[in-house]
Amino acid sequence: MGLEAACDATLGKRKSSGRAQLETDYILFRGDFRLKVLFADLKRVKAEGGRLHLHFEGGPATLELGPAAEKWAERILRPPSRFQKLGIKPSLKVALVGRFEPLFTDEVHEHISPLESSDISFLAVEAATDLGKLTEVVNRIPVSAALWIIYPKGKKEIRETDVIGRGRAAGLTDIKVVSFSATHTGLKFVRPKSARDS
Repeated sequence: MGLEAACDATLGKRKSSGRAQLETDYILFRGDFRLKVLFADLKRVKAEGGRLHLHFEGGPATLELGPAAEKWAERILRPPSRFQKLGIKPSLKVALVGRFEPLFTDEVHEHISPLESSDISFLAVEAATDLGKLTEVVNRIPVSAALWIIYPKGKKEIRETDVIGRGRAAGLTDIKVVSFSATHTGLKFVRPKSARDS
């Protein structure tokens, strides 16, 4: 998940108190006005005197974040790689279930292993019916393994609540959500600590 803070925001001549969120590829502010800016649309970012200055078409905007402004600017200017967001380290084994974009398949090629020996597994679902594979996957992965469910953004056929509900029904706990790609979201699940320790 991203960072979140209560702050004052200025957009042009408008000013409001509200809450700002820093996600993996955008900034969102909700107050008397709503502002969402994609990192890709930012022309300049600067932290100065506790203020985060954002320059983009339709801006500029300023978020008064105090000491956190520097951290937010760093996250925007140097966002984590997909491997970092997903927790894939050099020594870890990865299993893939379902169809993934070729770019991701190539990225994890050297980490591929069977489900039974994986450290992190990925289940690709395009519709709620694809979640039918979940129980089999959970039964095959090691107790200590993490499971990412990758599903499309903004599709009525499968919503975040569907994914979370099925994961919990399979005995898992949801612990993290990330933007997997421009079109897909990733939800990370693990077994409860009591199950991992037994």
